Amino acid sequence: MWQAKRHQRIRALLETFGQVSIDRIVTELGVSRETVRRDLKELEDAGALRRIHGGIVPSHAENEAPYPERTRQNLREKRAIAGACLGLVSPGQTLLIDAGSTTACLAGQLAGLSGLLVFTNSVEVANHLSTATSRARQNRAIMFGGDFIPAPASTCGMTTLAAIANVRADIAFSSPYGLSAADGATSMLVEEAEIARAVFASATRRILLADGSKLGRCGRISFASASEPDHIIMDAAVQEHPHFALLQEKSGNRIICAGADMPQ
Repeated sequence: MWQAKRHQRIRALLETFGQVSIDRIVTELGVSRETVRRDLKELEDAGALRRIHGGIVPSHAENEAPYPERTRQNLREKRAIAGACLGLVSPGQTLLIDAGSTTACLAGQLAGLSGLLVFTNSVEVANHLSTATSRARQNRAIMFGGDFIPAPASTCGMTTLAAIANVRADIAFSSPYGLSAADGATSMLVEEAEIARAVFASATRRILLADGSKLGRCGRISFASASEPDHIIMDAAVQEHPHFALLQEKSGNRIICAGADMPQ
């Protein structure tokens, strides 16, 4: 059995049972224990699982924290990431931004630029771009309609997705629940993954925002591979993370660490 097929089978077993023993993996795959150990080491290095004594468990053992709590977490890193994004945006561009605590932080800094047309499903993003100061800079925010979600305050569903599909943006910004070399950018909710996938599909450039707490974490639904974004912007401390080198390789060296020189 080819390595890629084995990795797929291992992830499928983990998704089905939540915790899987090495003995079961050996039996299911029909390969040696040594081969299984090598596969598990590679998958763990990619952030796809966590090895325990005698078996494996998902790398994400916890549910996502409530949104109000997430808005207070890693604020310094989120602000640094948002600041790094500003060098990639030019006056007069059209942007697509989805809902989340990191993208809300980004919107607060984008309000200091000029002439932006921002489409979003996020109430917070729309609020930041609609202040008197932001409007005086000729920024404009257009909020998508759709089914309402209270936390974060945003819209989703078929109406929202159809509206996003009609936009042709210069840049899309999205922030995932988790990010790993093996599974790419992931969300915990189907609705959030659908929105993120849609904004990426409607933009010329796709930018993923993720602080170090998201690296190696895996949600339930993948919406982009590690190589799909044009840039992945992270905080500088992430370079010390054990999964960073592999993600950098899988992404095609597209990670920008906040504080580093920005691409032209």
